[in-house]
Amino acid sequence: MPRYVLTRLTLLALGLLAASAIIFCTLRILPGDVAQTIVGTEGTPEQVAALRAELGLDRPVLLQYLAWIGGVLTGDLGESLLTGAPVAAELAEKARVTVPLGLLSLVVAIVIAVPFGVIAALRRNRVSGAALNALAQLLAAVPVLWAGMMLIVVFAIVLGWLPAQGFPRAGWGDPGAALRALILPALTIGVVEGALLLRFVRSATLTAIDADFVRTAAAKGHTRTGALLRHGLPAVGLSIITMLGVQIAGIVVGAVVIEQVFNLPGIGRMLVADVGARDLTKVQGELLALTGFVLIVGFLIDLVHRAIDPRQRDTAEVQS
Repeated sequence: MPRYVLTRLTLLALGLLAASAIIFCTLRILPGDVAQTIVGTEGTPEQVAALRAELGLDRPVLLQYLAWIGGVLTGDLGESLLTGAPVAAELAEKARVTVPLGLLSLVVAIVIAVPFGVIAALRRNRVSGAALNALAQLLAAVPVLWAGMMLIVVFAIVLGWLPAQGFPRAGWGDPGAALRALILPALTIGVVEGALLLRFVRSATLTAIDADFVRTAAAKGHTRTGALLRHGLPAVGLSIITMLGVQIAGIVVGAVVIEQVFNLPGIGRMLVADVGARDLTKVQGELLALTGFVLIVGFLIDLVHRAIDPRQRDTAEVQS
């Protein structure tokens, strides 16, 4: 196990390094100039050139990258080119909205997908099962942006149950108001991602229902549902956990979009604003943080697989 963890940690570090290089180079080939943005349209070429030199943007790209990644390795993501504020501090502040939003969305997705996916599989030859499957396909095809607008219309404007936009000034100092502000955004992301996961749970459960060991358990006296719950679902649990890891990336992308719709002061909204302002230091720090989060989730899922699946341990022992 220690050797496996060390190998995966090495791959995680290499993945983060590759992601940082791709993010940095991609941002450098985009059109636009942050120095021109700061100076404005009235600025002279000499003023723009002087500001580029002051910000270090006239240095070779490789030197800029090495300076940035050296700071990242010590926990310093640099400073905003526009405001001079530390990027890491702003990320930590915005994460207080984005992280709870992501966790709530994940809970909603699991609550929808697992029980209703199993029910849809158990009732595959009934009208209720077909209706659940059709509803999941419909919800999975709904754009997150449109789903958010519809929930605002129904629950905020028509019923008046929840706020349509914004986050309380006191933040989590007023936990009730903060939680109410995140319910509709979390429902928006969770329902769409939950519908995608539901279809996978249904497919995995159908595979388990037709498996020989479930039929054998049923032949020994278990009901079909009992055999499935006791022997079938644990067998497909690993594949569901893997799919859940993939859904994390979808939730992160959904948060970037939905924070715009609900006017939430999170990382996604800050990222969109910084891209428009060409604040390269902040954008590359934000993208690296989001990418790192997704890679770390994948790393943890691999460890969970390794811990609960004896077949992986046996295969590794044979290979070693």
